[in-house]
Amino acid sequence: MTNYHRDRRKIDPTREDRLGDGTPNDNDRVEIGPTQAAFREWEAAGLTPPNLDRMREYRWRRLTEALVKRDIGGLLMFDPLNIRYATDTTNMQLWNSHNPFRAVLLCADGHMVIWEYKQAPFLVTFNPLVKELRSGASFFYSITGDKGTEAASSFASQVDEVMRAHAGTNRRLAVDKIMVAGLRALERAGFEVLEGEEVTERTRAIKGPEDILAMRCAHDACEKAIAEMEAFTRENVPKGGVSEDDIWAELHKGNIRRGGEWIETRLLASGPRTNPWFQECGPRIVQNNEIVAFDTDLIGAYGICIDISRTWWVGDARPSNAMISAMKHGLDHIRDHQSRLKPGVTIRELTHGGHKLEDQYWKQKYSCKMHGVGLCDEWPFVPYSDGWVDGAMEHALEPGMTLCVEALVSPEGGDFSIKLEDQVLITETGCENLTKYPFDPRLLGG
Repeated sequence: MTNYHRDRRKIDPTREDRLGDGTPNDNDRVEIGPTQAAFREWEAAGLTPPNLDRMREYRWRRLTEALVKRDIGGLLMFDPLNIRYATDTTNMQLWNSHNPFRAVLLCADGHMVIWEYKQAPFLVTFNPLVKELRSGASFFYSITGDKGTEAASSFASQVDEVMRAHAGTNRRLAVDKIMVAGLRALERAGFEVLEGEEVTERTRAIKGPEDILAMRCAHDACEKAIAEMEAFTRENVPKGGVSEDDIWAELHKGNIRRGGEWIETRLLASGPRTNPWFQECGPRIVQNNEIVAFDTDLIGAYGICIDISRTWWVGDARPSNAMISAMKHGLDHIRDHQSRLKPGVTIRELTHGGHKLEDQYWKQKYSCKMHGVGLCDEWPFVPYSDGWVDGAMEHALEPGMTLCVEALVSPEGGDFSIKLEDQVLITETGCENLTKYPFDPRLLGG
């Protein structure tokens, strides 16, 4: 049979056998990844996708070095996001978050084992850093019933086998999140079980070069989805019959179309539902000449979290003077806090310094001034002064950290709130604001 070129060509005929991130150019990748539409947008924006092989090795190396530094024999991970970080593999992330059927053990010598859903071992095979594939990490009640203790003991014996082979006599085992039966089984097996979240959070806090490229790409995709949501909102709300859910669905659609994954919250509200904040979107019909406020909490391309907040005025009338004043106050708040970000500045200094909210906004302020971000909201957490706990966050910023700078300007007893948030990268000399999406000029008095 004649083998015609047209029958062998790749999905994107302008490329060779690999896409910009090193994955096969066939639209049949095993791991979740960006779509052709996302790659085209990134190319037009002059963005370089991450090299996934280098990103995976950087993460694996950071975790391994963290274990050696702490004299820990192994790190056992059940948290799906820690598993994603360690292996760049994913399997039914949301379902797995409340039905823990996956686990990863990384030993201090770099040996990495994953316990995978037994019907899906192929989901891991693209990553050569995973040296062993096993099953049997499930011991939650709906699966094991009244035999959870036995299932957990069987799993612990596997952990013991790997640790004896790759950690020798070191019985110090860090664990991030584990069910009670699993913890008890590990203790019976003779492990000194240590807090694993300190290891994973501190490790994940410093992004490598490929992590940063991935975040830039994910950020671009998120902002394009926001623009589509805003266009839909401004065109359709004045016509009537548009709900908060209708608006939020546009962000989901834009995220999924570009190869994003999920959105962690439903934080979009309109009009008086914005005060108090933290009412998630619902069936309310958004009225013309109202505000719409949202917080993306979006898990986008490459599993990267993009956490942006904006507030829009929708309509042809002028927003109230109180809204304009609150908007300007919020912008001053985040700009001042961003200006203070650089390597060496401490979380204590950030907590107790900087722009202060007016009294009318203090009671309903946000839970923090800023927080880390990577695969989700991460360490560190920068509280307001009344939330400071001595000894909890006695650390300084380092290059490679990424933070979200927050402002919630919400008058007590009022009928609106202003929510603003930008995502920034700590550089060698200061910080870079990764968020380019504009603030609504109408709410700034324009």
